Amino acid sequence: MRTPSVYIAEELMPFLRAKIAERLYREGMKQSQIAEYLGITQAMVSKYLSGRYKVPPEEVAQRLEDIANEVSKFILFGGRREDAVLLVARRIFELFQSGFLCGFYAEYAGVSEDSCRSLFAVRPLRGEILEVLNMALNELIRNEKFPELIPEVRSNFAYALPSPRGIEDVAAIPGRITAVKGKAFALPPEFGASEFTARILVRLADIRPEIRSVLNIRYGRDVETALEAAGFKVARVKTGGLSEEEAVRVIADVFRQGYYDAVVDVGGFGVEPLVYVFGETPFDVVEKLKRLVENL
Repeated sequence: MRTPSVYIAEELMPFLRAKIAERLYREGMKQSQIAEYLGITQAMVSKYLSGRYKVPPEEVAQRLEDIANEVSKFILFGGRREDAVLLVARRIFELFQSGFLCGFYAEYAGVSEDSCRSLFAVRPLRGEILEVLNMALNELIRNEKFPELIPEVRSNFAYALPSPRGIEDVAAIPGRITAVKGKAFALPPEFGASEFTARILVRLADIRPEIRSVLNIRYGRDVETALEAAGFKVARVKTGGLSEEEAVRVIADVFRQGYYDAVVDVGGFGVEPLVYVFGETPFDVVEKLKRLVENL
């Protein structure tokens, strides 16, 4: 019987392990370390690095590449092996839950898509969202130059569940991120801890559902130059004089025109100019922040 677990083991995991191995190896990790993290032999790592693995359909391969990128960053940020295993399991679960993998699995197993969808009709665990955001937050506040980018209204860092229904489905930093004696300080993330950034992500779920994380920083000429030098794709809006609801709509709706790394809000009377850095995960946002800092 070709159950989902058999499908995952035979059709998905060889490619996913190979892509994680490739990324970790490029970042300087030894094959023996990679083998330990992935729970396989060093010989198998060598096989993966030589390109000998099964490749799934293009659409599936792209999603697995995204997971491999996220998990690799998690590992390189110091994440524990057991947490990396859970992250992989949850990401694959989400692909089933969203229905994306059900068509491919149905063809593989000879079952209906509806049976697959009914099997995985469960909301994702919120704990994983908090864990990932907290790890990315810790990496962010360790950056010595980040406090220079915290605006007067302070920064917030948010991460949404897939298909968020409201701000209660978005984790963020209670009280926002602030600078104390030149160092960034933040409380652990919680769900429902942000209204403005959370509402942006909720609205984005209907426009660019892959974008689930955002961080706001200050704006200035130095930041403008750094955005350009980093090669970011940037959109610009002006929310001065708008209600909060209108401002959320204006910021989120620019993504109807395409994908952007950041949105500059030039502000206006009574509204501080800000930059919103977007990513599919908090790790993506932190990586973009690092690139920005390098170009300041």
